[in-house]
Amino acid sequence: MLVKVFGSAVFGVDATTITVEVNIDKGIGYHLVGLPDSAIKESSYRIAAALKNNNYHFPGKKIIINMAPADLRKEGSAYDLTIAVGILAASSQINSDEIGNYIIMGELSLDGSLQPIKGALSIAIKAKEEGFKGVLLPIQNVKEAAIVEEIEVYGIENVTDVIDFFEGNGELQPTVIDSQEEFSKTLDFPEFDFADVKGQESIKRCMEIAAAGGHNIILIGPPGAGKTMLAKRLPSILPPMTVQEALETTKIHSVAGKIKEAGLLTQRPFRNPHHTSSSVSLVGGGSYPQPGEISLAHNGVLFLDELPEFKREVLEVMRQPLEDREVTISRAKFTITYPSSFMLVASMNPSPGGYFNDPDSPGNTSSQEMQRYMNKISGPLLDRIDIHIEVTPVPFEKLSDTRKAEGSTVIRERVTRARLIQSKRFECMRNVHYNAQMSSKLIREYCVLDEVSLGLIKTAMERLNLSARAYDRILKVSRTIADLEASDSIESHHIAEAIQYRSLDREGWLR
Repeated sequence: MLVKVFGSAVFGVDATTITVEVNIDKGIGYHLVGLPDSAIKESSYRIAAALKNNNYHFPGKKIIINMAPADLRKEGSAYDLTIAVGILAASSQINSDEIGNYIIMGELSLDGSLQPIKGALSIAIKAKEEGFKGVLLPIQNVKEAAIVEEIEVYGIENVTDVIDFFEGNGELQPTVIDSQEEFSKTLDFPEFDFADVKGQESIKRCMEIAAAGGHNIILIGPPGAGKTMLAKRLPSILPPMTVQEALETTKIHSVAGKIKEAGLLTQRPFRNPHHTSSSVSLVGGGSYPQPGEISLAHNGVLFLDELPEFKREVLEVMRQPLEDREVTISRAKFTITYPSSFMLVASMNPSPGGYFNDPDSPGNTSSQEMQRYMNKISGPLLDRIDIHIEVTPVPFEKLSDTRKAEGSTVIRERVTRARLIQSKRFECMRNVHYNAQMSSKLIREYCVLDEVSLGLIKTAMERLNLSARAYDRILKVSRTIADLEASDSIESHHIAEAIQYRSLDREGWLR
């Protein structure tokens, strides 16, 4: 008897429907075709044990299983349940009338229970697009898949639940989640709050500007100045995610297997990879491509602590994703694109010892050592960072001050208002949502300067020896400062403030 069961394969962040054809005939043998990997080939042992332990039998006949399309490589153990249901239906142990209306996925344990799978949200979205009635998935994945509306999503704990479902004996009910209600469950009191930061008012102002315009930022200062503490609090002042952003972010984390029984991700991600990370772990890839840290930080923050300690080749692979806001991984037979629109926040010491030109430091660093240290970061990478700011240690008077500083909630309100102005400005543009994404053409259109401002930026570039690449960055940042003040035009004091945030472009900074 021939039976067709449907599963799903995830490539990139999208799913592809897989047809699993099971044919049982006279003879002996088990043949699995259609480019399965080792994990799928081993499934026969798991399936046989799971069926036997639940009082069903694995047919001792000739079983041929084809996974179509046959030229597409299948990987992972998530097809266990798909193949098991196909074998049961082809051997007439269960009713096969309704099987073709559902996508069935799950990894089997030897006792018949199910283990979670990756990419459940992408699978449910594809099932809805192709008109399937519902999706049967492990109970651990049901919350993320149930975000998709207008399709039935069933959580399965054991293979017997699936058998009872198709036999009409069970009481399995579809899981229903109100995505709007889930989306509204945001934290009013963030774990890391700017109210905890003593002093550093100028740095907090920088972080507010960076959050308002989506600008990349680098913090330069000695150990203990508070660089990491400030960076960890940046997500608390970013504007709330839209429903579309939440779905995109959840999809990527689902594909990477990072959901862990959660539903819709409503908090912007904060990723903090260690400086020993490889280029593959940062941008994604591998023999079976998976999203990297820059994609997991999509719509959130990627924090690179001690930037010069990262390998130069690892940092260089970030240049294209920072510009295009997506990363493309090419293999001989396929190409995968992962979204990677994130805010880069980097921190670094001003020298290997951490105390460049500090007379009170135990060991000073020469200018030559400092230059070698700075050369670990390429000019093209620094060119993609809009704001450079020096962080100085907080004096004792500020540390011992018991007064409460301005909280993240208040700052986030100002940031959100500025982002709304930018959303209206760029509403007719598909890939531009905030100031940091402006091209040179858009800068010329929306960053028009008066005579006073032009004279100021000209003088600054000549006297401070600012590089030519700093010009566009200053205009972008000044546009954001103006938006924070709800100003239609860029004024001279907006330009003056933006000029202060280009420390590393000053030729005399190292001397």
